[in-house]
Amino acid sequence: MTTPPPALLIAGHGTRDEAGAEAFREFVRELGRRHPELPVSGGFLALSSPPLGEAVAELVGRGVRRFAAVPLMLVSAGHAKDDLPAALAHEKERHPGISYAYGRPLGPHPALLSVLERRLDEALGSAGRRPGDRAEVTVLLVGRGSTDPEANAEVHRAARLLWEGRGLGGVGTAFVSLAAPDVPSGLDRCVKLGARRIVVLPYFLFPGVLPDRVRDQTEGWAAAHPEVEVRSAGVLGPVPELLDLVMERYAEAVRSGHDGHRPHGPDGRHGSAHGHVPGHGQQEAHSYAL
Repeated sequence: MTTPPPALLIAGHGTRDEAGAEAFREFVRELGRRHPELPVSGGFLALSSPPLGEAVAELVGRGVRRFAAVPLMLVSAGHAKDDLPAALAHEKERHPGISYAYGRPLGPHPALLSVLERRLDEALGSAGRRPGDRAEVTVLLVGRGSTDPEANAEVHRAARLLWEGRGLGGVGTAFVSLAAPDVPSGLDRCVKLGARRIVVLPYFLFPGVLPDRVRDQTEGWAAAHPEVEVRSAGVLGPVPELLDLVMERYAEAVRSGHDGHRPHGPDGRHGSAHGHVPGHGQQEAHSYAL
């Protein structure tokens, strides 16, 4: 008798924005539709419904005893490093006999960097399609922000990887909460470094309170600085690349065979927040690249 593959459990941050929470839930449903052979469930660590414990209980109720937990998060530090392992350890106590493996968080990954580039092009429209136009454009990549410096460093690293080989004038970083610089300060810094055309690019998967705050702060700054052209880009969104990447992380976790261990860092080692993105080599994180 063939042993069924482990189920897939998707773990989200949680949001106070119902549209963002529903985008997550629909993403989980779409994964289930694409992979009918696989039990798929998803829940949040905080703020939103369903909570992660409810998603685990739903899988257990379907007879699942093994699953791979993939954090639907862009960085390996913060929630993915601390909160998710604690939550799953609690669920193992509640449901004796279950076992689980961790998948890696999602970014930075070449597929997501390509989606960010697409969002940049959408924001620029026809103004960014002529040869050499990108050299006049500065991007401000805005992350969630964390009290964990490793989480913030990963946003800086994503900015550096986005800059490499794309012909942009520069890529800076900012954070919408808990870390500096904030969005207005990030825009100020771009201008001090010579930027006159700026695209603010939110480093978020789905709509929500924080991406809305990024847009509001961008619009407020732009109104006070009419001499600078500022455009806002959209979030990554539930694109096919994201669906494929979650399944890639699921397959990695299943292959690892390390049930119940600390989650992988970006280099694939358990519990590490350091390393390299496959195919990109070691890159130093810079807050601004010219």
